[in-house]
Amino acid sequence: MEYQKIVNIAVIAHVDAGKSTLVDAFLKQSHVFKDNEKVVDCVMDSNALERERGITIYSKNCSVQYKDYKINIVDTPGHADFSSEVERIIRTVDTVILLVDSAEGPMPQTRFVLQKSLEIGLKPILLINKMDKPDARAVEVIDEVYDLFLDLNAADDQLDFPILYGVAREGIVRYNWEEDTNRDITPLFETILAHTQAYPDLTAEPVQMQVSALAYDDYIGRLGIGRIYSGTLKAATVYEVCNADGSKDVRGKTNQIFVYKGLSRVSVPEAQCGEIVVISGIPNISIGDTICLEGQPDPMPVINIEEPTLSMYFMVNDSPFAGQTGKFVTSRNIRERLAKELEVNVGLRVEETDSTDTFKVSGRGELHLTILLEQMRREGYEVAVSRPEVILKKIGGVVSEPVEEVVCDVPNEYSGSVISALNIRKGMLQDMEDEGSYTRITYLAPTRGLIGYRTDFINVTHGEGTMVRRLAGYEPWKGDIPQRENGALISTETGGAMTYALWNIQERGSLFIGAQTPCYEGMIIGMASKNRDMAVNPIKNKKMTAVRSTGNDEAMKLVPPKILTLEEAIEFINDDELVEITPTDIRVRKKYLTALDRRRHARELGRTDDEED
Repeated sequence: MEYQKIVNIAVIAHVDAGKSTLVDAFLKQSHVFKDNEKVVDCVMDSNALERERGITIYSKNCSVQYKDYKINIVDTPGHADFSSEVERIIRTVDTVILLVDSAEGPMPQTRFVLQKSLEIGLKPILLINKMDKPDARAVEVIDEVYDLFLDLNAADDQLDFPILYGVAREGIVRYNWEEDTNRDITPLFETILAHTQAYPDLTAEPVQMQVSALAYDDYIGRLGIGRIYSGTLKAATVYEVCNADGSKDVRGKTNQIFVYKGLSRVSVPEAQCGEIVVISGIPNISIGDTICLEGQPDPMPVINIEEPTLSMYFMVNDSPFAGQTGKFVTSRNIRERLAKELEVNVGLRVEETDSTDTFKVSGRGELHLTILLEQMRREGYEVAVSRPEVILKKIGGVVSEPVEEVVCDVPNEYSGSVISALNIRKGMLQDMEDEGSYTRITYLAPTRGLIGYRTDFINVTHGEGTMVRRLAGYEPWKGDIPQRENGALISTETGGAMTYALWNIQERGSLFIGAQTPCYEGMIIGMASKNRDMAVNPIKNKKMTAVRSTGNDEAMKLVPPKILTLEEAIEFINDDELVEITPTDIRVRKKYLTALDRRRHARELGRTDDEED
């Protein structure tokens, strides 16, 4: 087998900077697709949720051929909630292409992914994307990138990075945007080869491959994905599987070995060092495991994954409507599904609780956990979940909580409202910049205070503001933070909601349900206009009598209800409420469904009853 020159690259950036679009350009201009093949945009975002939300959730691999080089490309998530994906795969590449928006500049999540790259010694290539924007400001953005590199303590050789300009959507990259007339991405290919050495030929050394990602196939079982650092890995061969701390040292036999060719996984009899491969046949393989020659364990350094910051309780759905639409409703079903998720989602933690029907699930953020819940819902699971809670740590004997850097771009007239809201949530103003008709506000705020803020932010800025967050670290406990100001409209009856009843109720707040929507006692059907809960009867109908009014009945027009998405429902609830998630419906309810149970529980906690009829 002749040795092939291999270069592995990762595309890293903030959300919506154009990572997946750039990978599309790599594939199209390398003739991976047939001439008559219909190609969708962001072809790497193959998951249904990724397509709907327009974000990358899972890192994925593909490869292209340029001259006599094979270039393996890794498309990474930009959202900080999926940082565990970035942390693992960044070790398998030789360089990273840092994509920065020509108008926005580096954003908080740009900082995170770049930091991980610099820590392991990679030398990035900077690509200023979206140069066709009317408000592009490439010179200022490059200065901001240099400042970011200096803040992250980049080495001198890392600061000497090549700079390119492009429009990924059109597949154009240039050395100089104004002077060049180039219409393809050849400059990027040439820069990759000039800036990055191909992986050295270490095929004569003992084999060493570290697993950096996991996958699962219904036919061939658990798959390990990683880079071969030395030697040649062969199919149907027995190897030693070990990890850095020596706690596991077992023998396993590889079944098949796959490499990437374009977008496809191709089975090969053997693969050489430098290559990113997928292996099957070793059932208990996990992240960080090193595959070595039999009898010669030589584990590589452990892969450290940052700890979760948020936790939620997943419970068996016990509402009156439980089991009506879901296929998997028992605690055993939920336990098996969470165990399956742990095999591939290394940023997740699952703990058993005192109750057999409840599991504590911890992740990197709200989006990390809600993506899992949305996948379970689509697979036919029913589950009830609690309000997210931050995970506290003791640092130097002081109770500390996670804090996040929040960058808000808001129209000037709404900046005062945003600042006021973040101050109430114990945030500290770090920076404030005037950018024409917009103001960029940077805050350091506790994660606990930001739970549920996104919906308020959208409302306050009338949908014109953007907010991005990243975990900045841990700081001492900030004290009590007020939760939702408005109470809930709680149904007192079970049945179908009636127009007559809702017409009267809508004067007391905003509704989450429309006419004929099934509801049950204890279900929250809307948000009250007052700061206390209200018990209402949504199934009450107008009495039909033989006596007719002399005038026409008043036409009853309902205000269109606010239908909560999964994220909005989780942001909305308080500590004494749950979100009921089924394949067809997302409902909000009280933990204790009857008024009597709620009063009894309130007495146990030393509170007074807050509901009114």
